[in-house]
Amino acid sequence: MKNVVLLGSTGSIGTSTLKVADDLPDRLRIIGLAAGGNSKLLLAQTLKYQPAAISITDPAKATELQAALGTKAQVHAGNDGLLKLATMPEADIVLIAIVGTAGLQPALAAIRAGKDIAVASKEILVMAGETVMKEARKHGVKVLAVDSEHSAIFQCLDGKPPASVRALWLTASGGPFRDKALHPKESFADITVERALKHPSWVMGRKITIDSATLFNKGLEMIEARWLFDIGMDRVKVVVHPQSVVHSMVEFVDGSIIAQLSTPDMCLPIQYALTYPERVGSDRVQTNFAKIGSLTFEEPDLDRFPSLNLARRAGEIGGTLPAVLNAANEVAVEAFCNRQIKFTDISAAVARAMDMHQVVAHPSLEQILAADAWARQNTLRS
Repeated sequence: MKNVVLLGSTGSIGTSTLKVADDLPDRLRIIGLAAGGNSKLLLAQTLKYQPAAISITDPAKATELQAALGTKAQVHAGNDGLLKLATMPEADIVLIAIVGTAGLQPALAAIRAGKDIAVASKEILVMAGETVMKEARKHGVKVLAVDSEHSAIFQCLDGKPPASVRALWLTASGGPFRDKALHPKESFADITVERALKHPSWVMGRKITIDSATLFNKGLEMIEARWLFDIGMDRVKVVVHPQSVVHSMVEFVDGSIIAQLSTPDMCLPIQYALTYPERVGSDRVQTNFAKIGSLTFEEPDLDRFPSLNLARRAGEIGGTLPAVLNAANEVAVEAFCNRQIKFTDISAAVARAMDMHQVVAHPSLEQILAADAWARQNTLRS
């Protein structure tokens, strides 16, 4: 039985994680739940899973929850609440599914407390991959991937050393604007929020869905893969695969390519991370190749989707630049969703912030957070 702390329990990854816990009641016990603002759903989850402790961002909502729960669970609030849950002594693994940068400090706290972590928040490794992986090695804990792409690579590598790898191939659905004939570059400035939120393969939160439309999501994954698997950015590649059945591939130095395939369902990589190193039976994911029919692959269009080159540049330079890329993108996506800027302005704003930033090499956590704050203040300034 593994004791699981779930940070981000009310989002899409969090709710999928709880489905996995439902499937495996003899293997997974939820002992901690944290949410952003959805106190109603958090209360329902707490009553169902009976964790020892929960946390929510707003202290006022925490007070309300404590009154509703009485002695059934201890309720915490804010960043301190996340840190308390991440370091619960009885926890075996902490799954971090918090959108944005709020998951970074709980991730480091969990690692330093000797807990394995499962990472669904790209920002943790994009911003501070060097620091996180160094701390994980120091404390002898595992950093397990929850993203379907990185889970696929992890499964394909199967412990093989980085020297045996020619390239990591991250697959991208291409998003809703993949077809160049239907969506030429000249039309991108007119893309609406509603159109950008219609993803062809996955049901996800607002931020990650917009990132998939711009391909920033894949750019962030490139940087994440660089740190997770200790592979140089020059060996991290992207290929567009509209069916989203091949979740990613590893090309080895002898020319062999190993891929992980399944019908798209986030429960599979979540379950693999939580039950690793075992494989546990599940009927949730069913893959019918005859029904799928065909699998196709395309080169990404770097002219229409400049995010990939921006991410490659940030990953190659390193230091504080990935933190700036990430924060600038968050700010620009929020502005686009609020109809303050155009779709094409997202990548333009990120590029401008990267150009303005004075990079600090091998930064401390404080310098990473300072770069993040700088980008948030300056990204939309003309």
